Amino acid sequence: MHARRAFVRHAFAVPRVRFGHVLTVVWATCVVVGLLLLADFGYGMWRGVSEQNHLNQVWQYQAGPPVAPPPVIDPKLKRPLNGVDFAIQIPKLHYFAAVKEGVGTGVLYSGPGHYPTTRWPGDPGTVGVAAHNVYWINFPQLHAGDEVDIQTRYGLYRYRVTDTAIVNPDSRTALIADANGYFLTLTTCWPLWAGAFATQRFIIHAAQYWPVPVRPGYF
Repeated sequence: MHARRAFVRHAFAVPRVRFGHVLTVVWATCVVVGLLLLADFGYGMWRGVSEQNHLNQVWQYQAGPPVAPPPVIDPKLKRPLNGVDFAIQIPKLHYFAAVKEGVGTGVLYSGPGHYPTTRWPGDPGTVGVAAHNVYWINFPQLHAGDEVDIQTRYGLYRYRVTDTAIVNPDSRTALIADANGYFLTLTTCWPLWAGAFATQRFIIHAAQYWPVPVRPGYF
């Protein structure tokens, strides 16, 4: 009888040991996968920052110091050069970045991009610029009246922030390209800490104040 009980206890002990071993293997696998994901994220960040810094240096060398736009602008200057459209500078945040053409993940992984369907600085309507929330982490510090500068190959344009908003991704009022006036809209995913899992959009609206627009916009 005692031998039979011992056999039963042993039969149930083996699966218990095996189950603990499986849990250990699963835990170790999760740790390794987590470390690999963190390493990949860190490498991506380093690569993105390095690429953006290189673009910034190239832009400053090619464009030179910002100047006032001429009365007549050559339309050929309103197109990407080596994938870069213009540069954005925000004195309050000590932020500067060359802005690339496009807003796909292949562009925004390293810095800001220009919405191709929106205007170029100096044209009536809205200039749209987007960036990943990882790179625009301080942008919610902007308030009405703060300055945002856009440096182009044909001159400098200054904007003042008018308001900010948090909207759903399907909002059609956050970025209106043919708005009646001269505007700049900055967008990023919200909340900022959520990264790629953000469910909303943070919007910053600004209006051009220099050079003073010669007309309010479209007639």
